[in-house]
Amino acid sequence: MESQSQKKSLDRISSVQEPACTNPSCFFCTMNEQDPSLRKAKLARCFKEMPLRDDQEHVLVLRGIWNIAMTQPDDPEFPSLGVFDCMGKLILRAVNDKEWLLRDQNIYIPYYAAHVIGSYTMNKVQFAEKAVKSNVVLPLIELLRGKISWVEQRVAVRSLGHLASHARTFEAIAEHEVEIINLAMEIACNCIKTVYRRFIGVKDSKRVKYHSDLLTTGLGDLEIENRKAEEWASQLQCWSLHLLNCFACKGRSLNLICNKHFLKELGGMWGGLANCASPGGIGCIRTLCNFKTGRESLANSKEVIEILCNISRSSDDWQCLAIDCLLLLLKDTDTRYIVINTAALSLADLVELRSLNERKKVGEAVTQALLQDYHKIKYGDLKLSSQDAERALKETWDLMVERRKREELMSEEELKKRKNLVGMLKQEGNKKFWSGHIEKAVTRYTKALDLCPSKMRKERIVLYSNRAQGYLLLNNPEAVISDTTRALCLSTTANPHRKSLWRRAQAYDMKGLAKESLMDCLMFIHGRMKAEKTKTAKIPYFAARMIHKQMNATWLFATVAKSKDKHEAEVEKPKVLEHGEDQCQVTEIRERNAEPFYSMISFILIQFQMDRLWKGNGEVEASKVGQGREKTLLAIAAELAAQDAVRCVELPCKSEK
Repeated sequence: MESQSQKKSLDRISSVQEPACTNPSCFFCTMNEQDPSLRKAKLARCFKEMPLRDDQEHVLVLRGIWNIAMTQPDDPEFPSLGVFDCMGKLILRAVNDKEWLLRDQNIYIPYYAAHVIGSYTMNKVQFAEKAVKSNVVLPLIELLRGKISWVEQRVAVRSLGHLASHARTFEAIAEHEVEIINLAMEIACNCIKTVYRRFIGVKDSKRVKYHSDLLTTGLGDLEIENRKAEEWASQLQCWSLHLLNCFACKGRSLNLICNKHFLKELGGMWGGLANCASPGGIGCIRTLCNFKTGRESLANSKEVIEILCNISRSSDDWQCLAIDCLLLLLKDTDTRYIVINTAALSLADLVELRSLNERKKVGEAVTQALLQDYHKIKYGDLKLSSQDAERALKETWDLMVERRKREELMSEEELKKRKNLVGMLKQEGNKKFWSGHIEKAVTRYTKALDLCPSKMRKERIVLYSNRAQGYLLLNNPEAVISDTTRALCLSTTANPHRKSLWRRAQAYDMKGLAKESLMDCLMFIHGRMKAEKTKTAKIPYFAARMIHKQMNATWLFATVAKSKDKHEAEVEKPKVLEHGEDQCQVTEIRERNAEPFYSMISFILIQFQMDRLWKGNGEVEASKVGQGREKTLLAIAAELAAQDAVRCVELPCKSEK
C-alpha cells in the first residue's frame, strides 16, 4: 500500500494527465490502483515495457519516480518490481540511440534514471545488490565517460559512489577499477573548468535549455540558476573524490591515486560554502595517510604538506583532519624527517590546544608527535635540515616540559610577583604601541610572555594577540598567524578570541590564502553576532569588505574565469589595432555570468534594500537582511563593495587593555 507522501508526490505529477486515460500501461493509473496485488503486477509490467516503448509521457513518469525515490529512498516497492532494470535500459538506449535521445523530451530521461538509481542505493545494501544484479553498472559508466554531458556525469558518479560504499556491492564496481579511478580523477581535476566553459561562462541565451530546466526545476531566475550550477559543480567534484575514497580506504589502486599531479590538485579541492558538508580533497588525503604508499607519496609533495599546515592553523571545518594527517606522517619513521622540516613550525603553535570539536587533548597528541625523538636533537645525535624546525621543537620542549617543571616549584609569592611584572610589561607594550614604537612594543610583549605563568591563560591570550597586532603592522604575516593561533588554542572552541580571528584573517589575506582568511573572518563575525545581547547584531564594515574580497577570490570558478578573461584580452587587443576602431565599439562588456555574486538587476535590488539599512556609523544591521548566515554575508558584501571609497578607510585595531 502506498504511503501518504507517495500519493502527494504523484498527485502533483498526475494532475496534468487527461481525465480519461485509455493507456492500459499508464503509470499514474497504476499507482491509483486499490488492489495491492494487481497494482504490483501492473507496475512490474510498466517497468518492463517502458524502455521498449516510445511515449511522450516518459519524462513525466520518470519525474514521478524520481520524486518518490527522493522522498522515500528506503521504500522497497519499486526496487522489488524492476525499477533498476528499467532505469539501466533507459540509460543505455539514450547513450546508443541519439535520434531517440533528441526526440520530444527524452533528453531529460538519462538524468532522472541515474538519479533514481542513486537515491535507492544510498542507504539500503539490499537495494544496491538488486541494482548490481540488474546490470546498472555499465550504463552508469557510460554516463561517467561523458557520453552525454556533465549533468549526467554528476548523477552517475553519485550512484557509483553509493554502490562502491557498500561492502557487498564494491566488487561489482571494482571490476572496472582502473577505468573508474582514471575517470573520477579526470572529472575531479577538470569538472570546474568544464562547468564554467559549458554553462556558467556561456551567455544565458546560448545555454543548453534542459540543463537550465534541471538546475531550477523550471522555476527561478538566472541568479538561482548560476548558484545551482556552482553547487552542482562542487558536488560533481566532491562525489568524484568520494568514489576515489571508496577505493583508497581499501588500499586499492593507490599507485594510480597517488599520481604526483593529482595530489598537487587534490589539496586545493574543497566543498566551499555551498557544499560545506563534504571534506573534499582533505578527506581523501586523510585516507591515503593510512597506507605506507600514500604517506610516502604525500610526504614528497611539498604543496600538499603546505596545504595541510595552513588548514591545521585555520577555522576550517576539517582542521582536525589536517592535524591527523600531519601526525600520521610524523609517526612514520620513513616520512617523519621529510615532513617535520615544514610541519614543525605549524604544529608547534597547536601544542596547547585542549579540544577540537569533540576530540580532547589534541595539543598533547601534537606535543608527543613533535618531541618523540627530541632527545636526539637536544644531545646532538640528530640534526634537521631546517634550523627553523629545530628552533620550533626547542621552544615546544621549553614550553611544555621545562617551563612546567619550573612553575611547579615556584612559590605563591613568586607567582604573584611574576603576575604583577607581566601586567607592567603589558602596559609598557601598549604605551609603546600607541606612541608608534611598534618594535619596542613587540619586545615588551615577548618579555611578558616569557615571564607569564602557563596557568594565566587569559593574560597570555591578550599578550599573544597584542604581539600579533604589532607583527601585523611590521608586515610579518607568518608571525601573526603563529601568535594568533596560539591565542586561539588557549581560548575555548565555543568562544574563540575574536580579535585573534580577525588579525589572523588579515595575515592570511596578506599571504594570499583567501580560503583561510575567509573562514577566520566568518568565525569572527559569527562570534561577534553571538556575543551581541541585542536582537540587532551589527557587522563591522571592515569585516564585510574582507568577506566580499575573499568570496570573490574563493569563488569556485575564479581561476578559470580569470584565465578566460586573460585569453580574451590577448585576442581582443590585436583586433582593435588592426581595424583602427574605438575600443568601446569592439570590446564586449564582460559577461555577467563570470561574476561570483549577482546579476545586475538583483544587485540593484540589494543596493536598494541595504541603503535603507545602512547605519551612519559604518555598521550594518545583519538581522534584517536574511536569516541564513551565507545569504546575510553575501548581501552585505555585495552592498559594501559598491560604497564610496571614503568609507573604505580601515584603522588598525587597538591593542587590548
